[in-house]
Order: sequence, then C-alpha cells, then structure tokens
Amino acid sequence: MTFKKWMSTSALVAALIVPATSVFAEEKNSDDFTERTYGFTAVDEKLIAASTLFRFDSGLTFTYPDAIRGVYVTGHSAGGARFNDLLKLLSTTDLNAMVIDIKDDFGDLTYMPADDSPLKPLDIGNPYMKNPREMLEVLEKNEIYPIARVVVFKDSALANAKPELSFVEGSEVWKNGREESFVNPFMKEVWDYNVEVAIEAAKMGFQEIQFDYVRFPEGFENRADTLKYGMGEYESSGMDSVQKRVQAVTDFVEYAREKLKPYDVKVSVDIFGYAATLTEAPGIGQNFGKISENVDVISSMIYPSHWTSYFGIAKPDLEPYKLVQEYAKAENATLAKLENPPISRPWLQDFTASYLGSGNYQEYGAAEVQAQILALNEAGIKEYLLWNAGNRYSPGVDYTP
Repeated sequence: MTFKKWMSTSALVAALIVPATSVFAEEKNSDDFTERTYGFTAVDEKLIAASTLFRFDSGLTFTYPDAIRGVYVTGHSAGGARFNDLLKLLSTTDLNAMVIDIKDDFGDLTYMPADDSPLKPLDIGNPYMKNPREMLEVLEKNEIYPIARVVVFKDSALANAKPELSFVEGSEVWKNGREESFVNPFMKEVWDYNVEVAIEAAKMGFQEIQFDYVRFPEGFENRADTLKYGMGEYESSGMDSVQKRVQAVTDFVEYAREKLKPYDVKVSVDIFGYAATLTEAPGIGQNFGKISENVDVISSMIYPSHWTSYFGIAKPDLEPYKLVQEYAKAENATLAKLENPPISRPWLQDFTASYLGSGNYQEYGAAEVQAQILALNEAGIKEYLLWNAGNRYSPGVDYTP
C-alpha cells in the first residue's frame, strides 16, 4: 500500500492541535507558558504553547487495575470473531488488559480514519476494526484496560512512499532479511507522523500508547557507513555515531510523551530485554536507563526463546523461570539507579519457538507461562504482558501466583 499524499508536518500539527471535544484547564495568559521548539520546520511555537491549555476527554472511563496483566491483540482479532474469545478469556481469568495494534509492523493503520482525520489522505487505513470506538466501549463495559500499540520506526509503507525518510542502498530503499524497511529516527518528520497516529488513538479512548520498534534496525552499526540517509540536526551535534543514535531515539520518546500530555494517556515503550543488561545497545540506539526516564511504563521483551546463552543459561527456552529470574535481577538493579523509575511491565512468552531446532526449545503451555509470571512476582514485578502472534493464549494459567 502506498500513500496517496504526504501531508506537511505543520498541516498535521495544526489539524490536531485543538481536538473536537476538549476540557479546558483554568485560563492563563500564554506568557505564563515557557515557549519551546522541537526543531520541526514550520511548527508555530504558539501552537505548541496553546496545546497546554486543554485536556482532552474521550468520554470513556477506565480505572487502572491493581496491576496490568495483558495480552497482545492484532487488529484482525480486535475486529473479528477472535475478539469474543479474548473477551471470554479476560472475563474468566485475572487478565485485565489488551494491547491492540493501531499502527502495525508494516506501517498500516488497522482501522479506517474518519473523513475529517488528517491521516485519511495518507491511504494507510485498513478495515480490520470497523468501529474502534464501539470496540472500546465494549472494553469499558467489561472493565478491560485498553493500550494502543503503535509501531514506530519499522514502517515499510512510509519508507517506500518517502525514501528520503528511510535508508537507501544504491537506488532502492534498504530492506532487512524479512523484506521489511525502516524509517529514519533522525528525521523529525517521522517523529511527528507517529505522534499524530498516537494522538488519534488517544482521541478514540485508548488509555495508554505503547510505542514499539523505537530503534534503528538490528545490526545498523554494520551498515551505518554504507547506507544513505539524513541526520537532520544530529549531523552537527559533535557526538559520535553511537551517541547520535542513542540521542535520537531518546529524544523521540521524550518528545512523544510531551506531545501526548494533553490527552492524559500513559506512554510506554517496548525495548529489547538485553538493553537492561548493558550501558546501551549501540547499534540500535536503545539506552534502557534514558528511555526509562521518559516513559510511564517500560516493557522489556524477555521471551526466553530470544536469548542465547545469557546469564549462564545454555538453552534459555528450556528454563523460563531461571531466565526471567536472572533478567529481573538485572532490570531491578538498573531501575533502582533512576530517581523516578517507570512501571516495569515485561513481555512474556506464550508461544512455542520450534524454529530454535530440536533440543533447544520446548512446547510452551500453562506451566511455562506461569513459571515466568512467578519469577517476576518473586522479584517484585507485578505487571506483565503475554505475546502470542496468533492471539491464542494457553488455558489453565494462574495469572496471579
């Protein structure tokens, strides 16, 4: 799918700066607000200052649970027959939240924007969820906390439509081994676009925006000097290439959280689990501590199948309890160094990683899922999310051991 039209940054910002329904705070002179600029071309500082005057009210009411215990839900599932099965699962267990795709791994929206939406002309909508608002009303009625997943820098749709916002190899947009393309975290037009998607999700009534793929492509350090791409204001920053990547990713998270404040939504970021064990992941630009300082929730992807001989565990997929136990120690130590640490809500594995080959994996079911939850619980981490790409979750799990 390609974009019919790419709207200017200023047009997108102006279109969404005052929502259709808003609750205004106490009136104050605009001089009381500190003007700030985020480097976007043609963004009026007065518009940015004006955005602090209101608090958006979606009309839906959700109460944050004692602790989020959630599942991943694709747009197809949220808009199809699987949704009823998931509702039944959550109504009969201690699960209480859904992480629902709004902008997916390809860069497409999982719903059709309204005719008056600034996202409508971009032609990235899909009717997977025919009526997101109606779906959210069902979640409200069932006291299920809704989280919108927005995939950020993995975005083949935008990369192919605007190669100048991506990474180019020769004369073509670069693709990884899975034929996926990324857009460039250095480019603030990309930031603004993803924030507008997040704002639309907040307007729908989602209570939290979860940004995923907040990073450069895996192994980027090995091709950073051969691909063609812009660096915007980071070009002359004086930092080395690693710190430029780290700063760009961190700055995006900080910017997105600031822009979303008027919508009273939490902001969370998915991050590689190993990032919590390092000073930073230099190739992809993720610094666990710096990102954590700018979010309400940090969600490390700690699937046992995704580790290789880590923490002295030769075959992590076979030892889910021990792997999560060791990870939790590392994460707790890292977060303890922060003045205001975010909520920790890791992603856990509820799928079988047969691709690891015989002897390196096991069938995952209730026992393996519960082992991961128990390890987190013993480490004082009460929140978690379960990942299964097909949204089929193991029956018989005690979700609050």
